[in-house]
Amino acid sequence: MEDSGVSPLPSTPPARSPLFRAEQFIWLTARVLEQRLFAYHFLHGCPQAVEAALDAYRNEDGGYGHALEPDLRGPVSQPLHTARALRVLDALGRCGGQRVERVCRYLTSVSTPDGALPAVHPGQRGYPTAPFLTVVDNPPSELLTTGPVVGLLHRNEVWHAWLFRATDYCWQAVESLEKSHPYEVQAAVAFLDSAPDRPRAQAAADRLGHLVREQRLAALDPDRLDASPVAAGYAPGEHHFPHDFARSPDSLARAWFTDDEMARSLDHLAAGQQEDGGWPVTWRQWAPAPTLEARPMVTIEALRTLRAYGRFVG
Repeated sequence: MEDSGVSPLPSTPPARSPLFRAEQFIWLTARVLEQRLFAYHFLHGCPQAVEAALDAYRNEDGGYGHALEPDLRGPVSQPLHTARALRVLDALGRCGGQRVERVCRYLTSVSTPDGALPAVHPGQRGYPTAPFLTVVDNPPSELLTTGPVVGLLHRNEVWHAWLFRATDYCWQAVESLEKSHPYEVQAAVAFLDSAPDRPRAQAAADRLGHLVREQRLAALDPDRLDASPVAAGYAPGEHHFPHDFARSPDSLARAWFTDDEMARSLDHLAAGQQEDGGWPVTWRQWAPAPTLEARPMVTIEALRTLRAYGRFVG
C-alpha cells in the first residue's frame, strides 16, 4: 500500500490541559501552516505536510512572501519572510539541499553593499506594511534580520558564498553593540548560539549578558513590571523576559539569568495562556489580520519554550 506521507494523529491531550486548550485555539484560528506545525510538534504530524504548507509562500526568486511574516502583507519576497521559512525548515530538520541553495541565491540578490540583509527590501512599497517597519529606497543592513538567518544556516552546516561576508557583518555588529533593545539582542543570540567560532561566541555572549542586565532589557520580576522600562518605540507593556532571550536551556543566554529568575519567567509565560487557549501578541497591533495570524505562531513558540524547560510533556 502506498505511503500517503500522513502520520496518524494520537489521541488528543487531556481535556482542559494547557496543550488541549492550545490545540483547540489552533484549529479555530490558525493558518494551514501553523496547524501543520502544531501537529508536527505536538501530535506526531509528518514533516512533509508542513513543507507542503510552507511551499505556498515560496516565490520563483527563491525567497518567501505572501505575508508569511504577518506584519508584511503582499506577495513579494522579503528577508523577514525568508527568515521565518528557514526557522520552519530548521524545526523540521530539513534546512538544506536545493531549497536552501535557492534561498541563499535570493539572499545574495537582496543584500546590502556590505553583504548583509535589510529589514525590509524596497519591493515592499505599495503593499500594506506595519508602521514600525519602514520602506526606504536604500535600506541599511540590520542585525535584526541578518543574525537569525546566518545563525540558522551555520546551525545546519550550510556553506554558501553569501555566508562569508554576512557572518563577518554579524560579528562586527554583535561585538560593537552598546545601546540595544530586546529584539536586536534576540537576533544576536540567534547568531551566537550557532556561530562556528564557539570561544568567540561565548565571549560575545558574556559581554551581551552584562549589557542586557545593565540596560534592564529583561524584566526579571514579572510581579513588578512597573519597575521595568519598555524600550523606546515598543508598545506599552511590551516587556521581554528571560525566556524571550534563552528559548532553551542550551542557549548561551541561559547563563545570563539565575535559576530563580528563569523560574519566575517561565511561570509568567505559562500563566500568559488566555481563556481561548492561545497566547497574546505583545507587540504593537496595527490591523486585525496580522494579529489573528500571529497569535498561533506565538502560541506554538510559547509551548515549545515551556517544553524545552520541562514544564510539560507533549
